[in-house]
Order: sequence, then structure tokens, then C-alpha cells
Amino acid sequence: MSNRRDFLRGVGTAGAGLVALGYGLNGRAQPARREISIGGQRVRTVDIHAHCVILEVAELLGSTAFADIGFPNWQALGPDRLDVMNERGVDYEALSINRYWWYAADEELANRIVRLHDEALASWVEQHPDRFVALSSVALQYPELAAEQLEYAMSELGHRGASIGGHVTGEHVSDPRFDPFWAKAEELGAPIFMHPDGAKNAIRDGGLSGRGDLGNIIGNPLETTIFLSHLMFEGVLDRFPGLRVVAAHGGGFMPSYLGRSEVACEVRGNAECLNERNPSDYLREQVLVDTIVFDDEGLRHLVAEMGTSQIVYGTDAPFNWPDTLDVILNSPSLTDAEKAAIVGGNLSRLLRIS
Repeated sequence: MSNRRDFLRGVGTAGAGLVALGYGLNGRAQPARREISIGGQRVRTVDIHAHCVILEVAELLGSTAFADIGFPNWQALGPDRLDVMNERGVDYEALSINRYWWYAADEELANRIVRLHDEALASWVEQHPDRFVALSSVALQYPELAAEQLEYAMSELGHRGASIGGHVTGEHVSDPRFDPFWAKAEELGAPIFMHPDGAKNAIRDGGLSGRGDLGNIIGNPLETTIFLSHLMFEGVLDRFPGLRVVAAHGGGFMPSYLGRSEVACEVRGNAECLNERNPSDYLREQVLVDTIVFDDEGLRHLVAEMGTSQIVYGTDAPFNWPDTLDVILNSPSLTDAEKAAIVGGNLSRLLRIS
């Protein structure tokens, strides 16, 4: 791996002059970089929700049960990624690798996959330190190992946190067996970005089939809602009060249907809640959500329920969802200070981007 990283470092050094002159690493002209200003002041924009794949992982999987896992070239990191960021006005992406298929791998293979993910991302960030940070791909099915991987990624590779799924092959991550990972994340001050994959832990086979891509449109926010609910009602956020979790897609249905969760422990005799505070308290203190809600009313509601400090910009790059940057910038309900916080200020603090 060191030889590969040295090679990539050399590519980054050789290409630096071209990039400085407005050319990508392949020598072609880059699009003009859109710079975002609010109230006449240049602001930094940071995207928490940026997918990618590491194509070299396929070499590890040849004779394993994961040999047929697909790695789309269009999700790989390359000059096109910077082109799109420049066009959109994104200064930084927090890169993560998800769908979390390696949660089904044995411990040795999972460790090798995560190490390759994390070191490849570190190499890319090293080439573009003023455009990217990375989140570790921890093997959460082995909580002690995941804790070790997180510490290695942050202390040795410079990662800023981790990305996890909403469950581990159907197992809720609120189970106490996952506490070693949560404890390490709290100890390191590592924000945890959660991304769903169609609520396969909650929906029977075929339950979201048919037109409309319901596994994504309904399943993803449903999985996120279940994940957040378990962290709250099972007491995880009380056991680890320093933990910070960032939930994709506007936090699923949780902020929009918060009132029902607020009264659950009082009116449902079988709720058996372990939480020490109201769900709204966690949303305003320990949970953050991205802005992928697509319109000003959705954004206004997130701010009303959670406060500006808990909302962060996300794009779902490189997927072609509508970008919300201009929704934020043009929002009539936000002050300039609130807009600056959402587009990058909150994440700059959380991810320690100076």
C-alpha cells in the first residue's frame, strides 16, 4: 500500500501546476469554480453527503461471496469529481463509501476491505487537501475492530469520522454490543454519518417493489427514522452524550413527524423507553441532518424543529438529485448568518476543517 500511496502522491505533485493553471490532472481545462458569497462575504461550502467507490477493492473479492459486487466507474474519484464541485460551488466534500455490503464479510476480509477503503481515501485527500476530507468505512459487525479502525483512520490517516449504515445485516446498532464503537467515537470526537440502504431490515421482501423506486424514495428515509429512533429510545445517546450523529436525507421522517415520537413514551404503555430526554432534545443537541429535502419549506421545517446549528449541506454526489445549495442561499426564512452556518460553517467545526 505504501508504494501505491507514494505513486498517487507523485501524481498529485506532478499535476499541481496544471491544476493551478485551471487544468485537471488529465491536462484538460476545468470549469470555472463557482465561489459562494453571502452578504458580500466569501463563505466555505462543505458537503457531508458525497459517495464514492474504490475500484481496487474488486481485486480482493475474486473468489469470495462478494465477487459480483458492482463498482460503477462513474462513482470512482477522478477529475470529473472536481469539475462538478467547481460548477456547483462546493469547496469541500466529506467522502464516504456506503451500501455497507462488507458488513456480511468475515473479520479478516472485512478488515482488509476497510483498510483499503480508508488508505485509498487518504491518498486522494492527500492530493487534494483543500477540497476533501474522508470518513472511515468501519466494519461495524465487529464493534471492537470498528473502534480500532476508527482510531487508526483518524490518528494515522487524518480521517474526520466514520460512515455507517442504519443496521448491521438486520441487527439494530443500538444493541449494547455496539457500545465499544460508540464509546470510541465519543472519545475521539468523531462525527458519525449514517446512510441508509432501502430499509431492508424493516420491509419484507417485495414490500417496496413496483414503480417509483420505493426502496429509495420511501425505504431510505424509513431506515434513517428507525435508526434515529433506536438511538433515542434505547438510550444510546444518553450513554454517550458526547456523540454526534449526522443523518442523511434530512433525517428521514423523524423531523417531519416528531410530535408522535415526542409523546410515545407517555401514551404507549408498551413503549418501555430508556431515553432520559425528549426526542426533540436529541435533535437539537446530538443529531444533525443534511439538507436533502429539496425545497424551502422542507428546509424551513428542519430549522424550526432542530435549529440552524443541526442542519448541514449535503448533495448525494455523484447522484443527480436536485442540489439544495441555491435553496439555502435563496431562502427567505434564513438570515445570512444562518445560511453561512448551513452551507459550511457547521461542518467546518464538526469536521475540523480550518
